[in-house]
Amino acid sequence: MKRYEGKKVVIIGGTSGMGLATAKMLLDGGARVAVTGRSKEGLESAQKELGNEAIVVSSDARSLTDIDALASRVKTEFDTIDLLFVNAGFSIPTPFESVTEAIYDEMFNLNSKGPFFAVQKFAPMISRGGSVILTTSIANVKGMPNQSTYGAAKSALRSFARGLAAELLPREIRVNAVTPGPIDTPILGKSFPAEAAAQMREKIPGMVPMKRWGTSDEIAKAVLFLAFDATFTTGAELPVDGGWSQL
Repeated sequence: MKRYEGKKVVIIGGTSGMGLATAKMLLDGGARVAVTGRSKEGLESAQKELGNEAIVVSSDARSLTDIDALASRVKTEFDTIDLLFVNAGFSIPTPFESVTEAIYDEMFNLNSKGPFFAVQKFAPMISRGGSVILTTSIANVKGMPNQSTYGAAKSALRSFARGLAAELLPREIRVNAVTPGPIDTPILGKSFPAEAAAQMREKIPGMVPMKRWGTSDEIAKAVLFLAFDATFTTGAELPVDGGWSQL
């Protein structure tokens, strides 16, 4: 029997990078997996990579209407689930004096409001002993230039991990957070201009105690540990950052 045989998983933000790597590991282990994304290209690419066994759904993680529709689709397809991995999120790097209300709202809608309501909608479907994993960021504990709204939104998400863990305890659902540091994913090129992204690729390893970028597979392994192996752990945050937030 494969390790994740019989498990049913939803990954919000699963068509690239860390979410896609997690989906691949789960599918290889025998799980049934549904992933979401927004761009047509990303959805098509993910379906090709994951194969026909995966359910790939167009869904905007900021939209409560889309979250409702996704929950209905998953209820029909899976009935119950064992893991909800809320991974969608990104940064719009902006100097403090240039932050607009639109940027502020975008950061909180995607990185904290959407995840909160996703957990609310999916919690009734999560089996006893199941898990919720939220993707936070080291920006929630480190003051980082041009990341004030992103860091604050991820700090709110970290707080939700604790609060929701307490509220879901009676249903034996564990809620934890995985906290990436610098991970080599396609989102770097989407968040920064090409020249800035290239500079970051060269500069960041020198700032990380382990002197390298992390990989999406390393995040996926941490997510699956929290989801299925760390059975006496809830409300916790697991940094996967090469020691950057710890040393």
